[in-house]
Formats: sequence, C-alpha cells, structure tokens
Amino acid sequence: MARRPLPRILNPSAPIARSRDFARTAADSATDVLHPLIVISRGLRRLAAAGRRRWSATPSERRGPALLTAAACAVAVALMPYGPLVALIALMGAAAWAGHDRTPAATGPGEAELGRLRVLYEALVPYFCTANDPSPLYAHGGDWQQVLSAYEFDDDGRLARLQLRYPPYFTDGDPQSRDRIEQLLQAKCGRGREYLFEWDEEANELALTVLPPLPTDICAQRFITAPGETVLGFTDAGGVQRTVPVTGAEGTRDAPPVMWRTGPRSTEPHLLALGPSGTGVTTLVRSIALQALHQGDVLVVDGSGTGEYACLVGRQGVLAVECGLGGALASLEWAANETERRLISANRARQAGRPAPQDTSRQLWILLDRPAGLSLLAAAERRRDPQELLQVPLRHGRTVGVTVVVGDQLDHADALSETVRSHTRARVVLGPADPRQVHAVLGVPPHTTPVPGMPPGRGYARVGTGPAHRLQVPATPDPYDDTASETHRRAVLELLPDRLDAVPPAARRPPEHADT
Repeated sequence: MARRPLPRILNPSAPIARSRDFARTAADSATDVLHPLIVISRGLRRLAAAGRRRWSATPSERRGPALLTAAACAVAVALMPYGPLVALIALMGAAAWAGHDRTPAATGPGEAELGRLRVLYEALVPYFCTANDPSPLYAHGGDWQQVLSAYEFDDDGRLARLQLRYPPYFTDGDPQSRDRIEQLLQAKCGRGREYLFEWDEEANELALTVLPPLPTDICAQRFITAPGETVLGFTDAGGVQRTVPVTGAEGTRDAPPVMWRTGPRSTEPHLLALGPSGTGVTTLVRSIALQALHQGDVLVVDGSGTGEYACLVGRQGVLAVECGLGGALASLEWAANETERRLISANRARQAGRPAPQDTSRQLWILLDRPAGLSLLAAAERRRDPQELLQVPLRHGRTVGVTVVVGDQLDHADALSETVRSHTRARVVLGPADPRQVHAVLGVPPHTTPVPGMPPGRGYARVGTGPAHRLQVPATPDPYDDTASETHRRAVLELLPDRLDAVPPAARRPPEHADT
C-alpha cells in the first residue's frame, strides 16, 4: 500500500517551515528597503570612531584651541543662510561615503580551486608531452595558465566548465586516445556527474561541460505536435531547435523534445528500443501507444505476459492486446495481411489515377514488447517465429501508414531477427548501458559520460544518421500499478480513450477488413 503524507493539521513541521520562510523573506525585504539608512549609520559610526582617534592623538595643549576653532565654525555655519541644512547634507554625504562597503569582490579561483587546476595540469602531462618536443605545452612544474584557458567552478568548488589546449601531435582522431583523456578528466573533476566533451580538432582545443540532469517531472500528457510526429522524450535545450509546452511539477513551461516522424514520407518509420530490465523500455512503448491512439489504430503484443498493457484492453482504437503465443501469431499474421491489402489497394488507386483509399491512409501501429521471449517459446513449440511475420510491415509498411515499434531487453538484442535490426533505424537505448553497447545499438558512441545511477526512462536516442541525444522518457506508468505515483497514474488514465462498451454502437468505428 502506498504511504500517504500526513494532513497539514497533523504535520507540526509545516507551520514552522512556513513561519521560517516568512521571517526570512521579511528580513530580506527589510534589508533592501533600509539599505541606505544602514549605510549612513555605518558611516556615522566610522566618522565618530575616526574623530575619537583623532582627538586621542591630539596633544593636551592643543585641545583648547581646537575646541575654540570648532565652536567658531559651528556659529558661522548657524549664522549662514541655509547653513545648518547644507551642513546636514554634507554630513550625510560624508557618512554615506564612509559607510560604503569597499571590500573588493573576490575574483578568480581560490587556493583550493587553484590546487585543483594544478593537479589537473600535472595529471595531463604524461598524455600531452613527449621527450622530443622542444617547447612542450605540458611539463612537470610548468605554467598551467597557458593551456587551461577558461574554467568555471560550481558552489561546491568542483569544475563545472573547462577549456584546454593540447599539442598538435596528439592523436585526437583516435577514439582510444580520446577515451583516455576523457576518463582522466572525469576522475579528476569528480565522478557521479555527466560530462560533455567537445573536441575541436582544427584549433586543438577540448571543452568540458558538466551537464545538468534532465527533468524527470514531465509525465504523460497531450503534446502539441503535427500529424505523424511522436515525442520520444526530452533532451538538452541546445540539442534540438524546437520546444513544446509541457506541464510539470513547477507548472507549464517549454521543453526541448526528441521528435520521431512517421508516415509515408518518413525516412525512419520504425523504432527499436533496448535497455536492461527496469530502465523504462515498457514505459516508452506505453507512451508511444498513448500518442498513437490519437493518430490511428494500435495493435499491442506483450511478450512478457505481465499485463503491463491491460489498461488498453477494450479501448477505442485498440485492435488487440495479445500476451500469449497463439494470439500474438494470429494478430501479427493479420497485420501482415492487412499491410499487403493496403499495398494492393493503394497500387490499384494509383494506376487508376485516383487518390489512395481512406482505409489505407489511417495509421496502423504494431507495438511489440519483448518479442525475443515469444521467439524462444515458438522455437520450443516448433511454431513459426513471430518476428518472421514482421517482414512485410517492416519492408513495405511505410508507404501505407504501418509503423512498427519493437522494445526488448538489451541482453536479448542478439535474439532479434536480421529484418528487425536492419529496418528499425530509429533507435533508443535506456539505462546505464556500457558505451560499447550504446555504440553497437546507435551506431555512434555516446556523446556524454553516463552516470551509474540513472532514473527510469533515461538514456539516448538517435533517428537514422542524425546526432545522438540525451533522452528522458515522460513518466507513463501502468495506471493499475499501486506503487506508481498517483499523479502519474491519473495522467495516464486521462489520456486513455473511452471503452468500447461505453461508446454507442453508432459512434463506434468498425474494424477495416478484419476478415483478411
């Protein structure tokens, strides 16, 4: 049973926390309003202290004439027109000048930060120095300021950004040489953070940036997208040139999405998502299913058989949700026949000079979660491999609006058929995978250093030959899972279409050519 928070009336710390915040806010506001008075008061104290010191340093025989002179000046000022007012203004001006804080702001790194930079420079010497270099940039006891050109530290005193120069003879085109430098910088700058390394081979410069964690407060919702666009997740602001409004824990804001475009003109119409168990692959497939239901029909095959897609059973637009081998084979065979029927119908319409029929333009989504388990079961029962039935939808489904999404565990990637691996070039890798595994799935190494502890739904995405992006999948839990957040479960339930038994028969859309 999920633990519920105490009501406010039973939580004694809530009024104390509110009172503390109110007092802190009132003190800050009062300090801002009374700042001129505080400065003048400080100046008067300093002027009075300076006057006492000057009077103490004055010899006793000169104090009488000094008092007489001061009294004469006071009488002269009092007799002058507007004299007291001018004297008061002059005194306030002198007090304001004397009370002004002249402490110079601390600029540049401190002693501890300078020590970090020196240690980092000395650690790079064995990698960036050779015995034959007449004027090495890196040498033991050398000047680190000529190579560490820019740097920033965070509040904890750790490096947040660094830019360094390296010798022209360093083999920056060798991945192994780059990996050694990146691992060293990651160890010296602090583990447990995600780093972005940008190599400028033309200028022989390397820039290191600490990336902030991606937001995890975005849950399933209706995203504003164009027809044929699906939001896989969200990434860094500089990674994409587009934002969409989302609702999170702090209200509505704009977030940069990772878009996947499907349809007849899509270059990568099919998707493959891999990751270790519990890293959010099923969450990604469920998120795609909720978005696909607003664009077309959905056919779900759950190879795990754990009921993760039970919320879709009997919903408008969901053709079937199959968990067993027999139902999966029947559904995938129907999907293959439906793809062939659409191809024949669209071809006949083109030959006759007519537009494609409407029943061939509505999007059909085939979602397979854990197909490797079904393939193993089919081999044990000597039945047809379900992945073989995906050849027609994968090869020819793009032109007739058929999209295939396959999700499985990363350890079972070898069990996927060659057709699935070759025709699903939109790729997603979730979880703390090894960089070599990420490279094998995406085709490129990860552009950042993944941290060991990743939240569910965190990984990388790459569509075709485009760049790899950091990815955080929207929280889309099973709405029937009691361990999930109540807010996230309610968000998923609000996105689900109506049940077929709650829709009037006249409003139901009949299945298209189900007899095929």
